[in-house]
Amino acid sequence: MQLTSINIGQKQTLQSGDKSEITGIFKQPVSGPIQITTLGIAEDFIGSPKHHGGPDQAVYVYGTKDYEWWSTELGREVDAGTFGENLTISELESAKFNIGDFLHVGEVILQVTAPRIPCGTFARRMEDSKFVKRFRGAERPGLYCRVIKEGVVKTGDEVRVEIYTGETISVTQMYRDYYEKIKAKKHSAETLPRRSQSALGLIWKKS
Repeated sequence: MQLTSINIGQKQTLQSGDKSEITGIFKQPVSGPIQITTLGIAEDFIGSPKHHGGPDQAVYVYGTKDYEWWSTELGREVDAGTFGENLTISELESAKFNIGDFLHVGEVILQVTAPRIPCGTFARRMEDSKFVKRFRGAERPGLYCRVIKEGVVKTGDEVRVEIYTGETISVTQMYRDYYEKIKAKKHSAETLPRRSQSALGLIWKKS
């Protein structure tokens, strides 16, 4: 596996009808080494700190395997950064990971904390009012990560997976649990599924 793209979002206004919002979801690939800290990439704009960013959503990762699936599904090429990820990694399929797994990217170490839950901003960015539902059904959510070891990454860096050996839950199961609990109206959008909370103590929030 390799780091194929580093993507950074600038502050932009997203217009939808007569409403507008400030967002950093429009991410573009950048060249050169980039510093990753416990709060992610300093140059990456966070439009809604209440629901994005922070130490447990410091870095969002998406894989080329998932992008290949979406290119077929959408009938067009989907470029790196389209889904708002910071790091695009070759051969990565997010559904195969568990909460707590580690990604060694160059000199940086990331730990998977949660799947990405799609929101209305994402749908508007994709110019598809039904995209939240489509993204949910695809079960290819990408990976939110916290930074265990800070450092510099660059395109082409080798990526190595280290399996978390403690009690855990799969990314897919956590994703499904969220929607089951929302369906049952037992938990709010910012509530961490209890099994994951007791297993790892990792904070989970809505994307």
